[in-house]
Amino acid sequence: MQLRYNFRAYPDAAQRRALDRAFGCARVVWNDCLRDRKEAHAAGLPYVTSAQLSRLRITEAKRTEERAWLADVSAVVLQQSLRDLDTAYKNFFDSLKGKRQGRKVGPPRYKSKKDTRQSIRLNTNAFSLKENGTVYVAKVGDLKVKWSRRLPAAPTSLTVTKDSSGRYFLSFVVDTEPDILPEAETESGIDLGLSAFAVLSDGRKIDSPRFLRRAEKKLKRLQRDLSRKAKGSKNRAKARIKVARQHAKVADRRRDWHHKVSTQIIRDSQAVYVEDLAVSGLGRTRLAKSVHDAGWSAFVRMLEYKAVKHGRTFVKVGRAFPSSQVCSACGFRDGPKPLHVREWTCKKCGTVHDRDHNAARNVLFEGRRIVAAGRAETPNASQSAGKTRTKVPAQRVEAGSPRKGHTTQAGIPGPQAREHVNWWENVPGGVPGRAERHGRGM
Repeated sequence: MQLRYNFRAYPDAAQRRALDRAFGCARVVWNDCLRDRKEAHAAGLPYVTSAQLSRLRITEAKRTEERAWLADVSAVVLQQSLRDLDTAYKNFFDSLKGKRQGRKVGPPRYKSKKDTRQSIRLNTNAFSLKENGTVYVAKVGDLKVKWSRRLPAAPTSLTVTKDSSGRYFLSFVVDTEPDILPEAETESGIDLGLSAFAVLSDGRKIDSPRFLRRAEKKLKRLQRDLSRKAKGSKNRAKARIKVARQHAKVADRRRDWHHKVSTQIIRDSQAVYVEDLAVSGLGRTRLAKSVHDAGWSAFVRMLEYKAVKHGRTFVKVGRAFPSSQVCSACGFRDGPKPLHVREWTCKKCGTVHDRDHNAARNVLFEGRRIVAAGRAETPNASQSAGKTRTKVPAQRVEAGSPRKGHTTQAGIPGPQAREHVNWWENVPGGVPGRAERHGRGM
């Protein structure tokens, strides 16, 4: 399986200029190749192949006067930009043909130099890890990196990113084997909500930290200052950076908290069942700000890939399942209830239910039924479980450090893994976690 490790980088002034050149050249190659394919399609000509685009827009373009500056950056950056365009087209065509699951994917679009987030991708030919803890990037130099942990294996690719607040990050993709945890005795059904972030089937409630709501007062002040600056002025650019940094702090705290809670749930539960919520639809209602502040989709994705990594069972229960309408004691369907009803009594058996706890228990029962019906595979279903290389897309960040005894790559500095501490009852609501203290943007 593939995991992604994200670390904060601190380039100097010359390296920042070199990275800006690389971002710009990759963007120009993307736009030139995309334009050629769109013009060919509009003219009824055959699809322009990657080999033709590579020769025309990279090799021959470097010899022209208007594109001679493409030679100032690594050729790997330019070739990888073309590969990314091919991937975007493949995802678009697969989505049209129904081969790609999930939401429909639109065609590739042009990139703008005004985008606040820029990135380049490199393979192993264009970067290397040094013994002194720096990372060499071709035609950029040795980048200083804040290592928060060791990599479990040699990275296969590197993405250099500049975010909207001006921070630089190095994201390594690593091929590694699943880290199977000892088998647990419990299973958990999870009901996600707004009053409480999550309620587990055993009755535990996880309060929502509401990171955005708590930072709203300062964000309003910074946004008000930004709106008063003249467009195009340097003061407006400075004010925009302040707003972006405050939003980045909120996102980092939320992501760090998500990782802590999801890791604890995976460690404690052999199987995790969660309801498949229509987050995109809820994000267009009057509850939109609270829904986005909760970050349910990111949390569920963390549960999913960590379940694969640690050999746990993960099942999504369909959003049409009436978890809040069915009595978890007798199975009687009592009908829909408005959101303000937080406690109700079953008309058949007389059991008094907490709305969220009852829904979590129903999600647990439905998840077990799905597994028993064979519609979801469990990692313990065969003797080869945990031994095969599971294909999992690399997440943007993977929280947690390798436990003691696990192999690490020599030459990459980082603290040793700590012993696990049961912190469940004291999950910090707004205190920056270990990842944030080390400067890792998650």
